[in-house]
Amino acid sequence: MLRIENIAKTFNPGTITEKIALTGLSLHLAPGEFVTVIGGNGAGKSTLMNSIAGTFFVDRGKIFIDGEDITRWPEYRRAKYIGRVFQDPMMGTAAGMMIEENLAIAERRGRRPTLAWSSSEEKRQEYRELLLSLGLGLEDRLESKVGLLSGGQRQALTLLMATMASPKLLLLDEHTAALDPKTAAQVLHITKTIVESRHLTTLMITHNMRDALALGNRLIMMYEGRILIDVSGEEKKRLTVSDLLKMFEQAAGSEMTSDSLLLS
Repeated sequence: MLRIENIAKTFNPGTITEKIALTGLSLHLAPGEFVTVIGGNGAGKSTLMNSIAGTFFVDRGKIFIDGEDITRWPEYRRAKYIGRVFQDPMMGTAAGMMIEENLAIAERRGRRPTLAWSSSEEKRQEYRELLLSLGLGLEDRLESKVGLLSGGQRQALTLLMATMASPKLLLLDEHTAALDPKTAAQVLHITKTIVESRHLTTLMITHNMRDALALGNRLIMMYEGRILIDVSGEEKKRLTVSDLLKMFEQAAGSEMTSDSLLLS
């Protein structure tokens, strides 16, 4: 579903602030695969995700989604295939619009706009059932402004909106990092339920190695713009945080700083 071939990205090349963010990175995701991504600050995690989303173009290499070469597609065109949830709960929704209106917009992602009236009692009932599945009491608040929701409620709504149109690829960019531990655990539970029930191909960045081990069927660790470790299946299930630290030290040839990966 996602095929990345030898991509590279350097910011501010030829200047004193030059930053090599990705160095010949390749990654293949099978349909329905749930991959968690970890790595220290500056490892290239967010650059990888932004490259896939089309926030900027890569310097070289190719990116394919479901066999379609999207390497030079602008961000708005890729949105038809990609759902994304950001770290900031304030992103991904329209604060001044009602929950119902936000859901209606999300449902029509990738479709040609029409002048047809979108609201109906049948459609509202569908939205209530979707919101009920979140378990956050939003099913009776369709007319509430999104800006009035808590951070956790808003992030859960964003997650729901990002998956309503069944994207070919779901990108989760540290989507629980700004939440308190209890709320973060709740949003992660919702994430796991939605991804598994809809068999969504998913790439999730996290700083929390325990979450990276607990979720998904595959884990990759990035370091200096490349993939250092890639484990899946039974091997991933058997891993502990200590195992990951040892694997990193062996692969990178150096010891880790105390908080470069585990920030939880």
